[in-house]
Amino acid sequence: MNAMTDNRLAFAEQEESEEFIRRHIGPSPEEQAEMLDALGYESLDALIDAAVPAKIRSKDPLDLPPAQTESAVLQKLRQYANNNTVNRTLIGMGYYGTRVPAVILRNILENPAWYTAYTPYQPEISQGRLEMLLNFQTMIGDLTGLEIANASLLDEATAAAEAMAFAKKAAKNKGDVFFVSQNCHPQTIDVLKTRAEPIGVTVTVGDETDVLPEDAFAILLQYPDTNGAVGDYAAIVKKAHAQGALAVVAADLLALTQLTPPGEFGADVAIGTSQRFGVPLGFGGPHAAYFATRDEYKRSIPGRIVGVSVDRNGDKAYRLALQTREQHIRREKATSNICTAQVLLAVMSAAYACYHGPDGLRKIGRRVHRRTAILAQGLRELGYTIAHDNFFDTIIVKTDDWTGSVIEAARIEGVNLRIFDDRVGISLDETCTKELVERLWAMMAFDSMKELTYEGVSARTPDALPESLVRKSDFLTHPAFNTYHSETEMLRYLRRLADKDVALDRSMIPLGSCTMKLNATTEMIPVTWAAFSDIHPFAPRDQVEGYHQMIAELERMLAEITGYAAVSLQPNAGSQGEYAGLLAIRAYHESRGEGGRDICLIPSSAHGTNPASAAMAGMKVVVVKCDQNGNVDMEDLKAKVEQHSSSLAALMVTYPSTHGVFEETITEICDLIHEHGGQVYMDGANLNAMVGICKPGQFGSDVSHLNLHKTFCIPHGGGGPGVGPIGVGEHLAPFLPGHRNLGAPESAIGPVSAAPYGSAGILPISWSYIELMGANGLRKATEVAILSANYIAQRLEAHFPVLYKGKNGLVAHECIIDLRPLKDATGVTVDDVAKRLMDYGFHAPTMSFPVAGTLMIEPTESEPLSELDRFCEAMIAIRAEIAEIEGGTYAYEDSPLAHAPHTAGDLMADNWERKYSRERGAFPIKSLREGKYWPPVARIDQAYGDKNLICSCPPVEAYQDAAE
Repeated sequence: MNAMTDNRLAFAEQEESEEFIRRHIGPSPEEQAEMLDALGYESLDALIDAAVPAKIRSKDPLDLPPAQTESAVLQKLRQYANNNTVNRTLIGMGYYGTRVPAVILRNILENPAWYTAYTPYQPEISQGRLEMLLNFQTMIGDLTGLEIANASLLDEATAAAEAMAFAKKAAKNKGDVFFVSQNCHPQTIDVLKTRAEPIGVTVTVGDETDVLPEDAFAILLQYPDTNGAVGDYAAIVKKAHAQGALAVVAADLLALTQLTPPGEFGADVAIGTSQRFGVPLGFGGPHAAYFATRDEYKRSIPGRIVGVSVDRNGDKAYRLALQTREQHIRREKATSNICTAQVLLAVMSAAYACYHGPDGLRKIGRRVHRRTAILAQGLRELGYTIAHDNFFDTIIVKTDDWTGSVIEAARIEGVNLRIFDDRVGISLDETCTKELVERLWAMMAFDSMKELTYEGVSARTPDALPESLVRKSDFLTHPAFNTYHSETEMLRYLRRLADKDVALDRSMIPLGSCTMKLNATTEMIPVTWAAFSDIHPFAPRDQVEGYHQMIAELERMLAEITGYAAVSLQPNAGSQGEYAGLLAIRAYHESRGEGGRDICLIPSSAHGTNPASAAMAGMKVVVVKCDQNGNVDMEDLKAKVEQHSSSLAALMVTYPSTHGVFEETITEICDLIHEHGGQVYMDGANLNAMVGICKPGQFGSDVSHLNLHKTFCIPHGGGGPGVGPIGVGEHLAPFLPGHRNLGAPESAIGPVSAAPYGSAGILPISWSYIELMGANGLRKATEVAILSANYIAQRLEAHFPVLYKGKNGLVAHECIIDLRPLKDATGVTVDDVAKRLMDYGFHAPTMSFPVAGTLMIEPTESEPLSELDRFCEAMIAIRAEIAEIEGGTYAYEDSPLAHAPHTAGDLMADNWERKYSRERGAFPIKSLREGKYWPPVARIDQAYGDKNLICSCPPVEAYQDAAE
């Protein structure tokens, strides 16, 4: 083979390996040239030179492997998967095997109509996922016996921590002790201790049957407890109430199909996880936690709540209710920094309940309990002692001198048990069969001569639930849980809901700061492989070598991309990453004898989670002004730094700025903070503008959280899942989050998530993205993201003022257009434009953040030029409609903007009394006739929904009453 042939072969291989890059990046090379020409630049390099300050740009390319083909990446991931061992896991501790109904697996978890959706802040085009989230809330309320539930939280341990903060605020007892039963899950206790200390709460762990400390503002109980015991907590709850304390119960949802719900024995709050309702283990996540409470506390509940309202026509409509972004409003006074939910997983759990219905869930719970009782009886007959007489699905077996033999037999048989010094724990789930029960008996029989059969033991086995606690109340009586029990019905229900929504599979979602980019199918495929999805988070290390190999590689790649020394993947949301990063800073100062450093400087433009996270980390927030260009006001910063020099802990800054600009002074800002002993926390929300071009760890930042659900392609899922890992400088590495299963150094802060690696089940997505793109592809994605944002800014500037620009008149990866002058002139609001965009088939950009009355637009690198132009044409057409109001063609109240969005029902109405034609309302541009999206409801009355709060599936009559 001659040299020319060798070169051709090498070129062909390179061309194939970069094929994914061309598919991920929307604009073709020809389209990129056209966009550059419109901006007046000859190349991407020239654009980046003009847009990104030279002082922060990296000199060397990323030290990452070249781009890989899709088949090669899947093959490598398959090798990692093969290094995991999928044993029969009976560890329990809040994580259980479950059967994901195939119709739910294929039509929700693997369906981009569900997993590429955004948070339902535009409810008119989010009715499908909002309906299923309302089903979730109803399911939780019914099973727990409490009046109101939220739309999910991150995991059971963080839900317990949210309950702790909630109770501190709501309880009559104003002490500072949160009493936690010693029988709660160990990982929950660990996370509670992490979260309590910075806010001045003492976690006291003890026996709940003892005297409750006088200064306890709440008590946390596990039901059934971590060792499986089912106890009657009514007297304990009554005792807590007598001294002004609230009672929080961490309850197993499947157990609640058989047991008296917490609300019926007096609990004020119930928390837990919905994982065993059809969500894979995923090595710890993502799973949807739940939080339910009494109606009197509804305005203090953390997280998001879906409520029922009506649209302008009086028809039923769903939307987010109450303080669903409480931390954005209350900032440093917020009791929670949660700004997301685990929507995709909550949707799966709710769909599981709809599919099985109340009778199906009872049967599953009954079957699990009977098999556990039969297992326990057989073990007794083999000579073992069972620790508790009353249990649901978990037993503790006293193995004494046989413990080592039992553990070895289990290893040989491929069974994972929970191991104690002289006992083993066994937790059964819906995947456990009678054959497994017999296998466990055989495994533990040793020299016993008894021959046991499942049927024989069953006949002489009573239930192990205390009669006084057997559930007598109904649940899930709403039609949503009693209709879709055949696969045909369920399939059509899920399709009907998905058709109501706008997700990335339908159109561009140009949300600034949220980076709604392509979630490639190849990246998603491994998530549902059994070797990744069916692994318990506390499985023995030698069974998860593949996971550890992939995780270590992802940590290294992220460290290289960001310029930090080390990365922790434990935080399971951006808010948790913020919190973990600030705790690391706090621990660093304390290690140097400077624990008094507690001032956190935060620009006024910051995302609301920043001040909330700082407050939760025990810091005092001092706001720094921004100048008229949206940059940090250097004079005010210098004054604040001087004023708080001895107590300065950190500055939290977003880069590029929240206003979408590369601030020229960022290195000076970092130097100033360091000169006064502080640390720089750089919010990684806008990292999509820096990958491959500059590294925050190299130009002054000490720690950043990274949104893997933004820059690194984990899909938003309607508002979750997400992963928010942190990267830190070498000096902060010893303070990364620890975990009892990680063997972390003593200096590590406590865990911030229940599982060692948080939502590990979706990490293959980001690993795959980086492998598929390689160093060159990642840089090209960043360059095209900046190109696309500037192209949109240039096209729209003649019609709407672009509010902020950096040097050379350029923006970063997003731009802000100002609608405030138009409101003053015509009455048209940013909401009107957002609703009118629905008629054009688009989700609105980010509204009124960081500046009220503006739209923040981020196209990402994934959208082709045709879609960028289609969006620009829609915005320009809307500007022309506003001009008609300015010119007197329409009064504002008679305009299409005021009446948007237009539903099919609007157009089919017998009487059309509007000043414009039906066609003008529904088809403002001709291209919409090719594939019209019809908003399912008209504009929603938000105030009505908060005044008439309904947060669970109401009876049909309630909808009729609302309409009247």
